[in-house]
Amino acid sequence: MRPNKRDELVRKALQVFYRDGFHATGMDKLVVETGVSKTSMYKHFRTKEDLILAVLRLRDENFRNWFIRRINELATTPAEQMLASFDALGEWFEEDSYRGCMFIKAGAEFQDIDHPIHVQAGEHKRLLLDYYTDLASKAGASDPQKLGCQLLLLKEGAIVTAVLLNSCDPAADAKQAARVLIDAALS
Repeated sequence: MRPNKRDELVRKALQVFYRDGFHATGMDKLVVETGVSKTSMYKHFRTKEDLILAVLRLRDENFRNWFIRRINELATTPAEQMLASFDALGEWFEEDSYRGCMFIKAGAEFQDIDHPIHVQAGEHKRLLLDYYTDLASKAGASDPQKLGCQLLLLKEGAIVTAVLLNSCDPAADAKQAARVLIDAALS
């Protein structure tokens, strides 16, 4: 089925915002990059912020679907899946288009904690925390919430390190640290 104009605009805008950032990307640039007229753009989205929120919802859905599916392909038990999440991250880091986490960027560019874009970025991280906490609970961790928080912290640190440093192997290093935390929580 052919995507409608709104969906196509969101998909194309996601690529531009991911590559160039939110504040650095104006509506004129989006018109050029997406091939959608300003009139059509404003027909679907009242403001640039409305478009950003739609982009973040799409990115959240796409990323979490890929991430969880890939983890399930790599491992079968919850304990193995927690570790496999870092293998999936390593694959993402190797992509030519890798530019870090769109939600970390959104939170940094829209720092007011009540701003809808900041809230949307935080919601993505909360859903990932719930995922890790659920895996930790299924694996029998003594404190699933704590282990979930620790694994999310390692994941987020690996993402930032993969963008900023060439001298580390962030996914493998985070996986090694996760193994220690998981072993301690399951013993």
